[in-house]
Amino acid sequence: MADYVLLKTIHILSSTLLFGTGLGTAFHGWMANRAGSLEARRVVNRNVVLADWLFTTPAVIVQPVTGIWLARIAGFPLTSGWLVAAMALYVLVGACWLPVVAIQIAMRRIADQTPDGQALPLRYFQLSRWWFALGWPAFIGVIIIFWLMVAKPEIML
Repeated sequence: MADYVLLKTIHILSSTLLFGTGLGTAFHGWMANRAGSLEARRVVNRNVVLADWLFTTPAVIVQPVTGIWLARIAGFPLTSGWLVAAMALYVLVGACWLPVVAIQIAMRRIADQTPDGQALPLRYFQLSRWWFALGWPAFIGVIIIFWLMVAKPEIML
């Protein structure tokens, strides 16, 4: 039982870290892009990329490992509808997140290479729109995953 509680604590903390870092970096990135300051964009883009490597990436790895382990300990079949739905959403969230990582790196590079006093190229704003658009399905997906983990509804697949 002690192993289960420790594992569940790690799972909950990593999901909180994943959600919190995602929401925090999305907010700061969006606000910096709205502000119009090249320096703000440079700093925030650097920090968003750094936060993804330091916080999001480890949590992305820990979540499925601890989740599957918890399901096995608790006796939930991995074919349970709510668990299959959560795993499918996790894949969808990851399919949004992976291009977002590349987009963030590209935005950081563009902002860093833009000379002071010059406008950012159109490509930066195109990437920014994709970054914002991909964040929504990922955000909603994570919210639904949280609900599935708490409610564990009977879902027939």
